[in-house]
Amino acid sequence: MIDSVQVAPLAVRKQNRFLAGLPSWQGVTLLVLIALLYAEILARLFTQWVNDKNFQHGFFVPAFSLFLLWKNRKNLQKIAPIPSWSGLPLIIGGLFLLMLGDFGAELFLARISLLFLAAGLIVLFHGWPLFRAVLFPWAFLILMIPIPVIVFQKVTFPLQIVASKLASAVLPFLGVVVHREGIIIELAAMKLEVVAACSGIRSLLSLLTLSIIYGYLMEDRQWVRVALAIASVPIAVIANSFRIVGTGLLVQYWDPDKAEGFFHLFEGWLIFVVSLIMLFVLHGLIVRGWKNPELEVKHA
Repeated sequence: MIDSVQVAPLAVRKQNRFLAGLPSWQGVTLLVLIALLYAEILARLFTQWVNDKNFQHGFFVPAFSLFLLWKNRKNLQKIAPIPSWSGLPLIIGGLFLLMLGDFGAELFLARISLLFLAAGLIVLFHGWPLFRAVLFPWAFLILMIPIPVIVFQKVTFPLQIVASKLASAVLPFLGVVVHREGIIIELAAMKLEVVAACSGIRSLLSLLTLSIIYGYLMEDRQWVRVALAIASVPIAVIANSFRIVGTGLLVQYWDPDKAEGFFHLFEGWLIFVVSLIMLFVLHGLIVRGWKNPELEVKHA
């Protein structure tokens, strides 16, 4: 009886450890080696967040994932360690992606390899139950990694075309005569070119990230969370088209010089706020149209 009382606390302490299959000093050594291995990669990632306006939303992604882990820390600590060798292929795959990224000078592969390595370590030392519990904050980290340049360019140009088409379709209804050729919108006073910076990719990525955060915090229903994330894409595209329409109105009815500088920048912030409001309104309509049965039971 005495022996059983002494063994039980040891088992609890072992379950509370993240690297349950390793002694403490070995676990710390492993984490230090990983930090050294990815130090330059993470430093360049942080630098890109600071300097590249298209990916400045990256700061919020790991912060929110850490917040979720902290919020659910008590439930995570209760998960019994079930180490599995099936995590080893994930670790090998992550290291292989890291080598491909280094040899091929492809930052995306090198950065994404860290997520596979982390997943493999969780499964190897603690098991699949813990990984399933942290799957969402783990998957959300993908949004912190800037997409490859080739993919970025492939996505940006169609967005430029869509934005220019929508703007050139709306402006005539507001009394502005336009002629569009590709991404060039000709007005009476000047030509507007929907460049890559005005494609809406920046607001799209930011709104997608915020919509996922908002949906997770404000909704319990999974389908509503997915709907809000999907809806953020057309909302961002439409809102960006409104920005181009606003620029056309400034050129036509005020001053062509206002198409650049402070007013152009202010339009960007204003339209992003409008897109957030559109997302909130959509959520409000969903809440009114499709009542949450769990909330109705609670109030009852």
